Amino acid sequence: MKFLLFGTGDYYNRYKKWFCNDEIVALLDNSKTKQNTLIDGIRVCSPEEGIALDYDKIIILSFYVKAMKQQLLELGVAEDSILHFYDLHQIIDVKKYPKNVLFFSANDTGIEDKFGRKKVLLLSQDLTLGGPAIALMHVAEVLHKQRISVIYGSMLNGPLREKLLEKGIPVVVDERLQIATMNEIDWVQDFSLILCNTINFHVFLSDRNTDIPIIWWLHDSPFFYEGIKHQRLLDIDRRSLQVFSVGPVPRMAIQKFLPDLEVDELLYGVEDVEKRDIVHDTGADGNKDKIRFVTIGYIEARKGQDILFEAIKKLPIYEREKAVFYLVGQDSSMMAQQIKCEMADVPEVVVTGVVSREKIDEILEGADVLLCPSREDPMPTVAAEAMMHSIPCIVSDATGTATYIQDGKNGFIFKTEDVGALAEKIEWCIINRDKLSDVGLKARELYEKVFSMEAFEENLLDVMDTVGLYL
Repeated sequence: MKFLLFGTGDYYNRYKKWFCNDEIVALLDNSKTKQNTLIDGIRVCSPEEGIALDYDKIIILSFYVKAMKQQLLELGVAEDSILHFYDLHQIIDVKKYPKNVLFFSANDTGIEDKFGRKKVLLLSQDLTLGGPAIALMHVAEVLHKQRISVIYGSMLNGPLREKLLEKGIPVVVDERLQIATMNEIDWVQDFSLILCNTINFHVFLSDRNTDIPIIWWLHDSPFFYEGIKHQRLLDIDRRSLQVFSVGPVPRMAIQKFLPDLEVDELLYGVEDVEKRDIVHDTGADGNKDKIRFVTIGYIEARKGQDILFEAIKKLPIYEREKAVFYLVGQDSSMMAQQIKCEMADVPEVVVTGVVSREKIDEILEGADVLLCPSREDPMPTVAAEAMMHSIPCIVSDATGTATYIQDGKNGFIFKTEDVGALAEKIEWCIINRDKLSDVGLKARELYEKVFSMEAFEENLLDVMDTVGLYL
């Protein structure tokens, strides 16, 4: 079979191993800077040019599947020729690939060693330092402390592996988890419980061993469902399956497909960190005495930094000059480039690019207000981290966090995409800077009640008790 692979970013790198170079006719990308170049020795061309080539299927390697599929349809591509990376199971025979299962342990035990009657497998989509993977690490820590034998399994390797090993938690990496079902992977069959993290495991669950209880912990907004076939969700056997959601947004996302599915709530926990004395780095822009607003996340439409940018431009100049706005995160997107082009007219905006985990803590400790202007955001970890630092948050009502905030008391809420409403909240914070510390203290109380590790541990052990694993 001959393939065109549409997308050359993160998900191309995650899934390219499942294709031989001689199967790939070309790579497709809308970026003109990538077109007419080679990636992994394979030619990159525009979708318009690529569809004129001889191919059988186009595989979309991106979560922007809705827009990319529509683009292909408008170019005249037949719908049954377009697949998403979620569909790879139907065209790739996992059995033909060698079992390349990597096991890592601080004490050189094997997968089968050191386990008593109760052993738990935690499955993650990756070992990055992203929110869902770290939340699952906290599950591992809680269970490990309770002397429950636990292994952390992942589709891909990454920097979180070393953090887990330092905590005495063994790690398994098996790339077949990307496309295989549970019944196709032998080593997962000998656990007392499996906890699957995120919607990425819906293929894994579509053919499973119902003798093993499954907890499915969903963190995903509707955006991440765009490449999913409804029938595959309907095919998941619900026997011995319990579904939990990180707040209302992921619950509503899956219930749009499965309205009768019972979904309970299990929020993540955020580790408290020791507060340090921060000396603001004024740099060349002289921002030492300005009120500091921070937004952290990939700069893209879903995260709504364009809404924030428009709100900043609406502020009265004499108020705006009292503030500085830091946009922290991956800044290679088209939206980021557009904002950078327009920043000359709004010097109070600073785009930092990606920073380290340690730098994020430092930024939050030095911030006055955290902004989450998202169009959809299940439960942004950074909002809980800000509240942990006693920093008030301004969030859109499309974030899961808004469910727990009392507007004006322990944070601020505005209607998503309402630029004027967001500008008003920002202006209030600038004018009433002396009142922010009181709001921040109330935000800290919310953190301790809802998002602290103590609250998370109590809630998680209640869940474990329901499946007979609480010791």
